[in-house]
Amino acid sequence: MNLGFAFFFNNILLGVGLAMDAFSVSLANGLNEPCMKKRKMFGIAGVFALFQALMPMLGWVCVHTIVQYFKSFEKFIPWIALLLLAYIGGNMLYDGIKNKCDCEEKPGVGFAALLVQGVATSIDALSVGFTISEYNLAEALLASFVIATVTFFICAAGLLIGKRVGTRLAGKAGILGGVILIFIGLEIFITSLF
Repeated sequence: MNLGFAFFFNNILLGVGLAMDAFSVSLANGLNEPCMKKRKMFGIAGVFALFQALMPMLGWVCVHTIVQYFKSFEKFIPWIALLLLAYIGGNMLYDGIKNKCDCEEKPGVGFAALLVQGVATSIDALSVGFTISEYNLAEALLASFVIATVTFFICAAGLLIGKRVGTRLAGKAGILGGVILIFIGLEIFITSLF
């Protein structure tokens, strides 16, 4: 196992790149729920980190077992991300326009929506399985752990920033959060075309 500086540096950079969508969604969640408790913030960041760890491992398994089936699925990834994020963002936008409520009344992101966000923001990480396909199982698990750790801290920062800005924006934060989610979905889809 070659666990030198290059291994960790490359996987940290990979984690930063993969976490950008999750960071933006975390920012939107923080905007939408400015009175979010720290426990919930850590839970949300943990869910994003978990999905960012699972998806590369799933891609790694696909490369080592059923790569021909994964190749045909890969073209649908941007469509899936677009639909999931547009749906969640649209709901957040609708709620932001329709309801002007206080922190205490606003439930924020629910567990089901959080799982959908986790899948939508990490589905492109499936292709990372190709990048780490030369790793053995232990190296692939360690790479996924590094990616998850980076994602956790980046998402926690996004939630904190969104929460602070959301407190200042009050009623408009949900609208901004919904627009951000829809934009992320469009960005994933459009960049896949080029």
